[in-house]
Amino acid sequence: MNCSRVYRKGVLDGEGFPIADVSEHLERDDTMVWFDLCRPTKEEIDQLAVELGLHELAVEDVLEPHQRPKLDQYETHLFLTCHATGYDQESATFHKTEIDAFIGTRWLITVRDDDEFSMERVKNRWDRSPELAASGVSFLVYGLLDTVVDTYFSTVEALDNYYDDVSERLFQEHPLAPTEQQQWFNARRALMTFRRLALPMREMISGVMRKDRLAVDEAMSPYFQDVRDHVLHVTETTDALRDLVSTLVETNIALRDYRANQIMKRVTSWAAIIAVPTLITGWYGMNVPYPGAQDRGGVIAAAVLVVVLSAMLYVVFHKKGWL
Repeated sequence: MNCSRVYRKGVLDGEGFPIADVSEHLERDDTMVWFDLCRPTKEEIDQLAVELGLHELAVEDVLEPHQRPKLDQYETHLFLTCHATGYDQESATFHKTEIDAFIGTRWLITVRDDDEFSMERVKNRWDRSPELAASGVSFLVYGLLDTVVDTYFSTVEALDNYYDDVSERLFQEHPLAPTEQQQWFNARRALMTFRRLALPMREMISGVMRKDRLAVDEAMSPYFQDVRDHVLHVTETTDALRDLVSTLVETNIALRDYRANQIMKRVTSWAAIIAVPTLITGWYGMNVPYPGAQDRGGVIAAAVLVVVLSAMLYVVFHKKGWL
């Protein structure tokens, strides 16, 4: 679903207009326009490109999926790519929505590849600070980036909670089931993907704040700096989680080897206990004379030896913790 807004003299003056009206609204110098496209067709992108003079390379980037986070500068506008993220802890599923933005002096065009990220959240962020709309397009860009970074906090918190649960289950008596190990692998891959998306945002926001790129006035500078600090906090938390995951992997391998050694001790101990009666009964099976052969006393002595020696071995192995 496409969304649109027009601001005149820093005040919201209308919304919900079609693409064809964008250039008409921009004919007035006191006007600022935002238009959002969700799963746009090539014809819609081309129409905006003609009306706003979008660079062909930026248009090509929009039409090509899976762009990396970046900020490109063209003669008449900036082109920004970022990603809203989310993480489902129960299914260990990571999802992201690519958001491309064309940033002009009096207009902002956003393009999404799916509707999983709702622009209602961005509009609500703008509506919470209507007094900042007088700052121009930088106000719109701030609201977009601030909302995107908020999804980073939700994602990193979900990943943090997930690995807390993994840490608690790691030392349980029973090792992780194969399905849990698969979820663990998916969560680790999600963390790496998330880090690759969040890490460039810090440099990107710094680039937006440069005076030769976007006119960010004094009123908006603290807000952009706040978003930049949030990104820094997210990336630091992500790095800490990555270190935790490495520690968990090493601990899991060590515990697996420890459990294998415990099993080998038990198997070896029982094999030693069983070897005693095997030795004694095997001696009886030889066709040679020996003390107690063909005598009831010999049978009793052999049985006593089996029980006593087996019991002694069991007690010794049990004290050593091998059984």
